[in-house]
Amino acid sequence: MKILIACDKFKGSLDAAEACEALARGFRMNDGGVDLVMRPIADGGEGFAAWVAGSLPGRWVHAPASDPLGRTVGARYFMAETAAGPVAVIEMAEASGAWRVSSEARDVWRSSTFGTGELMRHAVEVGGAARLIVGLGGSATNDGGAGMAAALGVCFLSERGVPLRPTPEGLSLGLWGIDESRRIALPPVTAACDVDTVLTGPNGATRVFGPQKGADEAMLPRLEAVLGALVRTSGGQRFSTCPGAGAAGGLGFGLLRFADAELTPGFDLAASLTGLTDLVKEVDLVVTGEGSLDVQSLAGKGPVALARMARLHGKRVMAFCGRADVEVRTCGLFDEVIELRNSGLPERDLMTRAAELLEQAARSQCFLIRR
Repeated sequence: MKILIACDKFKGSLDAAEACEALARGFRMNDGGVDLVMRPIADGGEGFAAWVAGSLPGRWVHAPASDPLGRTVGARYFMAETAAGPVAVIEMAEASGAWRVSSEARDVWRSSTFGTGELMRHAVEVGGAARLIVGLGGSATNDGGAGMAAALGVCFLSERGVPLRPTPEGLSLGLWGIDESRRIALPPVTAACDVDTVLTGPNGATRVFGPQKGADEAMLPRLEAVLGALVRTSGGQRFSTCPGAGAAGGLGFGLLRFADAELTPGFDLAASLTGLTDLVKEVDLVVTGEGSLDVQSLAGKGPVALARMARLHGKRVMAFCGRADVEVRTCGLFDEVIELRNSGLPERDLMTRAAELLEQAARSQCFLIRR
């Protein structure tokens, strides 16, 4: 029996590869006869570039970049060598991710995606990239991609022609005009989205993801107003309603409007680049999971996207997670959903002992794979 183990990260506990390895240990312990294939996955956020790098020839390129609060950090992107030329695979989370800022220092009002733009610029001007793939997910930002655009040469102006800082705070001081005359020339850009959220409104970037980035109820309408002004001033109304425009705090919109990008589901793009689609056809069972399977997961997150792919090919699917919402448990995509929280342990133990608990859970489920 051939089993594909393809997990996303268990945020705060395990990266995708560690989660896959823990499950594999559990399956092997009770059933050494199974043929296990491990493929850590991502959907545009953390781990996206590493997933692609594991299947394509190329090299990691290191460059300085700004973190969400403007501090210089060391960052990297993957330069894949392809028949069509060098392709830079950039995770926006590498420079602009929530992991870059401690929970105490988190400040979405003063954060921007400037560092992501710096990596894009480096890939073009230094790396000579013939194409850019930007993975969206795991952001600490809600700037509509203004910071990214500024790093590429776009200038946001007040009514008096004074440049504004490309943060929600800066743009709130009176965005009046946008000067794109000094934006660098870009090769084709593809934005790999982890969700299909639009930019604004009740189901937009601010309302759906703002609270987890530290925005309280008083700040949400201010953030939403900044995004609305950015849309109006840039003439980007048609881009703001595209599925994925709200990904990564609106970076999807920014890439559409200021980098002429195309948006595509991150999981689907990486699956095609790495051969995962063909692998799913070959196995008998697909095992996936991530820390939390919730309503947001149904908007295009990796494990759900993988389950949908597997179902198209008539495969059984088993999911392991820290917790799962009822919407996920009843969506019909998973034959089994195993939640670590059912162990009864406190959340702190679930986080620190995730690898051990996943191994135990896989061992206890071995009998199901023979049904």
